[in-house]
Amino acid sequence: MKLNRRNLDTLTNLVAKPTYLGSDTRQGIAHIGVGGFHRAHQAYYTDALMNRGQDLDWSICGIGLRGEDRKVRDALAGQDYLYTLFELGDSDDTQSRIIGSISGMLLAEDGINALIDKLASPAIRIVSLTITEGGYCIDDSSGEFMSALPQIQHDLTHPEAPTTVFGVLCAALARRQASGIRGFTLMSCDNLPHNGAVARKALLAFAALRGAELHDWIAANVSFPNAMVDRITPMTSNAHRLQLHDQLGIDDAWPVVCEPFIQWVLEDKFACGRPAWETVGVQLTDDVTPYEEMKIKLLNGSHLALTYLGFLKGYRFVHETMGDPLFVTYMRAYMDQDVTPQLAPVPGIDLTAYKNTLVERFSNQAIADQLERVCSDGSSKLPKFTVPAINRLISDGGELKRAALVVAAWALYLKGVDENGLHYAIPDPRAEFCQALVADDELIVQRLLSVEEIFGGAIPRSAEFVAAFEWCLNSLRDVGVSKTLENLLHL
Repeated sequence: MKLNRRNLDTLTNLVAKPTYLGSDTRQGIAHIGVGGFHRAHQAYYTDALMNRGQDLDWSICGIGLRGEDRKVRDALAGQDYLYTLFELGDSDDTQSRIIGSISGMLLAEDGINALIDKLASPAIRIVSLTITEGGYCIDDSSGEFMSALPQIQHDLTHPEAPTTVFGVLCAALARRQASGIRGFTLMSCDNLPHNGAVARKALLAFAALRGAELHDWIAANVSFPNAMVDRITPMTSNAHRLQLHDQLGIDDAWPVVCEPFIQWVLEDKFACGRPAWETVGVQLTDDVTPYEEMKIKLLNGSHLALTYLGFLKGYRFVHETMGDPLFVTYMRAYMDQDVTPQLAPVPGIDLTAYKNTLVERFSNQAIADQLERVCSDGSSKLPKFTVPAINRLISDGGELKRAALVVAAWALYLKGVDENGLHYAIPDPRAEFCQALVADDELIVQRLLSVEEIFGGAIPRSAEFVAAFEWCLNSLRDVGVSKTLENLLHL
């Protein structure tokens, strides 16, 4: 049955449905980047809150700045902005539900002025972001905003017709300033360290280029909470749509598939109020840092440790790597020996139990999480999820081979062919640049590790790391993934 509000009452009772009417809600959040993760995470929590009859004035208006956002908007608009959150796990305690917390979506292509007006409206008190790790235009090596990018220069030249996130945000905030309207909270939900601080740095850097007055007003009137977000959300496939239809009888143009696990640790720093998310499981704190470090180094770092090796081996799903005892042993050694000693105590978290949970989550066959998804944007992910751990190992004089293997596997993955001779595309905006770095086998070490915006300065200067990287690279080429892992783990 087609998903829409008219058909809600006739859907199976096996799926949870909104207990509130769309007409009873009012928009208080604008979200830029309405992808699967946002719909499985922030929109889920907001829907759970509304189902309690609370905070109905915090529904979400989606904001699409990219051409491809039209597909999402059209799919959602065709079903009254409802969608199915299809929870998949290896046990029977999963709960799928219809989410109704998104109540509209505006596209830049349909008129940038209306979109800016929405963000400038006093009703919008939170603007949230999922624009990917690379969307903040921050150079990883210098930590500076990349103001010379052509799209940034365009928005500085055409402030009333912006195309970038920060151009649009500044245009809206300039209107709020001119109209005497308070600023909003800019809440990053992207998976990067100190995401609120990064959003603040990028927005203020852009604003400073527009003028000191706007910069100073934003600095005084906009808040930027840091957050740690977590839920594995694979790309939705046609197979998922068919599975949803077969199991629950729902015809949904764009459902979201997710794992049962969910976590959001959020700094309680909001300029104009917020939903009472803490009543539906969000953990509010004064300091997100230890939770960020734990998640980024253990979950994201371990994901990268598995993914490029797995792809080279010929696996295509995360759970396939976890079905290989060599991969599990390697991942546990990386977590236990390389990463855990770097972590400060995390309030309320047993790290041993957390790591055991990661093994269970990565082993989830029902969710069929694609390695391609985890492999994507490696040139942006490695500097955030792997390089900091390597730098700490170098400074501490630690064992480097396990961490070097992550980088060596990425280097060979960039060749675009696995151990079985199967060719694949590299899902990275900088794919052409990265592949050129590994084109000449004799020069991979010098060319790859010298890219400062990815690896910084400590890694290429460490003779011990370079030697470990060369050993891993040569071993992967000479004896393959499995034998390399056996030798590395002394099995």
